Amino acid sequence: MELIAASRIRKAQQVAEAADPYTRELTRALAAVASRGDMDHPLLTELEHPRRSAVLLVTSDRGLAGGYSTNVLRAGESVRHYLTVKHHREMDTYITGKKGAAFYEFRDREVTQAWEGFSEAPGYKHAEEISRVLLDAFLTPTEEGGVDEIFLVFTRFVSRVKQVPQIIRLLPLEVVSEEEAAERAESGARMTELHHAPADQENRVETPFDFEPDPEAVLDHLLPLYIGNRVYYALMQAAASELASRQAAMKSATDNASDIIRDLTREANQARQASITQEITEIVGGAAALSESA
Repeated sequence: MELIAASRIRKAQQVAEAADPYTRELTRALAAVASRGDMDHPLLTELEHPRRSAVLLVTSDRGLAGGYSTNVLRAGESVRHYLTVKHHREMDTYITGKKGAAFYEFRDREVTQAWEGFSEAPGYKHAEEISRVLLDAFLTPTEEGGVDEIFLVFTRFVSRVKQVPQIIRLLPLEVVSEEEAAERAESGARMTELHHAPADQENRVETPFDFEPDPEAVLDHLLPLYIGNRVYYALMQAAASELASRQAAMKSATDNASDIIRDLTREANQARQASITQEITEIVGGAAALSESA
């Protein structure tokens, strides 16, 4: 399993790298439109006092991956405490992966919707379905069961030996580049920083472009694509992290098994040697007794 996970990690990295140019250009285009000061879009508007929040937890379908799912669920619990205990908000939970669903089922907690069966090899169709459900929930009025904000909890792949749980606010939208997201993950951004992250006015994109038919129409088209892309990015990062965690766990298991085999072999050899020594001692003793009696 260690070798299988190792071979799949490279494939997951290649998929993520192949999607990177599209992600960068989409982020750049969206930042160009959103940077206009006269934009007033529901996906960009942050409520002063949100009443209901949603959280999407990205976990694994299978075990044998060390603390991968546990770390994500622990981060999810910190989000849950921040929202429900500290700020007394209602919370809807969305989950990908059987491990997260089992965690909530065991604790008899309600899950709004769950997806399973693609944690190791997610496709864009999965991200599209998830983003559509989340977007519908966000655009639905709170009085009718909708949510005011959505958080995304997943594991960011840094290297084969380091994977970092990350929390980002998906909606209301904050246009964040991959470099900035990496910096936040490395710095360990807290929930308060992510939730109240102000738009960086100095780094807004100054765009000389004209938008046809108008900026609002362009934004209406780009925002669902951007949200789907963010979810897809999180799924790909989580898949690579899961495989890396599984490789490390299997290597550790292999090393531990080798140590146990070595120790048991040594004990067996010692027992066999002791048995042989005992038999030789008995034979020598018996021969000596016979010679004395003769």
